Amino acid sequence: MAKLPILVAPDPRLAKKSAPVAVVDAEVRQLMDDMLETMYAAPGIGLAAPQVGELKRVIVLDIAGEDEPPAPLRMANPEIVWVSDDDAEYNEGCLSVPDHYADVVRPASCVVQYLDENGEKREITASGLLATCVQHEIDHLDGVLFIDHLTSLKRNIILRKLLKAKKAGAGGVPA
Repeated sequence: MAKLPILVAPDPRLAKKSAPVAVVDAEVRQLMDDMLETMYAAPGIGLAAPQVGELKRVIVLDIAGEDEPPAPLRMANPEIVWVSDDDAEYNEGCLSVPDHYADVVRPASCVVQYLDENGEKREITASGLLATCVQHEIDHLDGVLFIDHLTSLKRNIILRKLLKAKKAGAGGVPA
């Protein structure tokens, strides 16, 4: 496994739409493993392939608590097939938007279909933190950051701070 560099907003690659994975092969499994290692090291609870410069519809996540054993989920071509009518608000952060957090409203529950690391079709029903996390990561596959759910004023303030930090050399891993 290898730790990968994480792109930081406003990197234009984060705004691009990712292509579906044709087949879950050894290369995709390696990407998933590398992404998990990168996510754990960051540390974070979710990571999408575009965040490491790969425009593939691949996400990994693990919402297990510190006192729980790791419970990683590896998803290729995740697709939300149902969302609840009720919403939930969660204070979100992102490895590509370091040190910035904001309340985002999303459906409280969702059903996601995806291919696992063995290429098997799976479906999960997610609620709570898992629902928030999986929706956040799937957004990345469509070129959407959590700050895109904020008002333009809040989003622009965060982007200006990230750009200033990047120019100062403190903006994370260079692209």
